[in-house]
Amino acid sequence: MMDIHAILNHLPHRYPFLLIDRVLSVNEDKEIVALKNVTINEPFFPGHYPHHPVMPGVLIIEAMAQAAALLSFTSKGGKPDDNSVYYFVGIDGARFKRPVVPGDQLILKVSLLRSVRGLWKYAAVAEVDGQTAAEAEIMCTVRAKE
Repeated sequence: MMDIHAILNHLPHRYPFLLIDRVLSVNEDKEIVALKNVTINEPFFPGHYPHHPVMPGVLIIEAMAQAAALLSFTSKGGKPDDNSVYYFVGIDGARFKRPVVPGDQLILKVSLLRSVRGLWKYAAVAEVDGQTAAEAEIMCTVRAKE
């Protein structure tokens, strides 16, 4: 389990782009379960949409990618540094099954499918109340800053 302080030590993201509030469990090199509390105070809700606020799908995917980054960093026993960047490099099979709205608690379940030559592929699912909100396979890598 990781609280927000540990998350801030492992991810370079900060408000308003940090999309993980807590890690519920992590099984190194295998899987992670994290959560995002979705509140009406999110900076995107005034424009998406003013009369019916819905969390943008791309931010749900980004939350899954951040959970994947946490899995990678905790598995390899490292943290991001000033000399490298964790990049989101691909997405396959993204599907959105239900809207995510203020008051929802987004549960992010990410499993490592494979890791080859510094490229990781994950299966990711975002759930609300046990129902799938989104799913995708995502690919990430770490590269030196240029």
